Amino acid sequence: MSAGYSGDRFCHCLRPVPISQPVSNPTLGSAAPFLSVRQVSRRFGAFTALDGVSLDVAQGEFVCLLGPSGCGKTTLLRIIAGLEAHDGGQIIAGGRDISSLPPRERDYGIVFQSYALFPNLTVAQNVGYGLDASNGNRARMQERVSEMLALVGLAGSEAKYPSQLSGGQQQRVALARALAPAPSLLLLDEPMSALDAQVREHLRIELRRLQRKLNVTTLMVTHDQDEAMAMADRIAVMSNGRIEQTGSPAEIYSRPATGFVAGFVGQANWLPLERAEDGTPTLAGQPLLLDPAFVDGGSMQGRLFCRPEAVTLHPDDDAPNRHLARVVDQIYLGSRTRVTLSIDGLADAPLVAEVASSALQAGRNGLGDSKLWIALERDGLRVYA
Repeated sequence: MSAGYSGDRFCHCLRPVPISQPVSNPTLGSAAPFLSVRQVSRRFGAFTALDGVSLDVAQGEFVCLLGPSGCGKTTLLRIIAGLEAHDGGQIIAGGRDISSLPPRERDYGIVFQSYALFPNLTVAQNVGYGLDASNGNRARMQERVSEMLALVGLAGSEAKYPSQLSGGQQQRVALARALAPAPSLLLLDEPMSALDAQVREHLRIELRRLQRKLNVTTLMVTHDQDEAMAMADRIAVMSNGRIEQTGSPAEIYSRPATGFVAGFVGQANWLPLERAEDGTPTLAGQPLLLDPAFVDGGSMQGRLFCRPEAVTLHPDDDAPNRHLARVVDQIYLGSRTRVTLSIDGLADAPLVAEVASSALQAGRNGLGDSKLWIALERDGLRVYA
């Protein structure tokens, strides 16, 4: 059985699977979801960790639970794994109601942030821990262990101990162990947060490649938005025990459903929205052209949001939403430059733009009092209550 570490105890999270069982190869986008979480709730005294959370994950899909610390994402993952009790709701996996099943009967593999490797076992013994070696299957088990280590790029490491491996290599062993019994569901709890940036970036690419190759349904918890954007088919953004929005990375970034999602995913500019006497929305006293479809609740009362890339420098004279601004700061990022601007009349609301470095012409628009025209792209503006 595969094992995960939680607190000071090991949890056996997979039932033994015969070595002859093939890796499942479900089809993404089938009519019925493989995993369905229905109105799951969890309370700890007066604190509500999960407030009626519902989520569907298709077969072969990679979904990330993204949110700040304390939002409930790890609690939800642990409830799906059977490592945490829930107060209400239902969990369906592969057409079975697993809500009350013990962890070993839920058919999943799990990888924790802490790797959870047995320090006194070799790499081969760790990977083979969840495999059934009875009934003459030992040779097939050894073959499966070698196969999984080759899959994660650690062929030839069978005789090593965890202490002889780097953090990234240990995480690969933990992943190989979770996948060895061919589980129908892979659960990942902040699996790369303990690694340095370079190793983390490389491992996320390898993990995504491996998930696509095996086509295993995967649910990952992370607080790293770059990680979620790079790896997920869909992202479920969580806050205060609820899912604020579920969608593709492009949908989450370009069309945030709430002000929380807009501010948590990507960089956000927030500007004060005002209204003229005739009801026209204005910014710094100038009329503002907005798309009504992007106004939360249809009300013009609220905060104006835009991404840095929705700010244009040196717009055409007839461009809508033009303002004079002064360059306060700029950070050169190679082909892009991040510019902090102060719009005339909005000294207390700095605006960050990301533009092609060529847009900042030599000798122009440097730091100081020189002014330039900017424009806020209509399609990039949102109003949130």
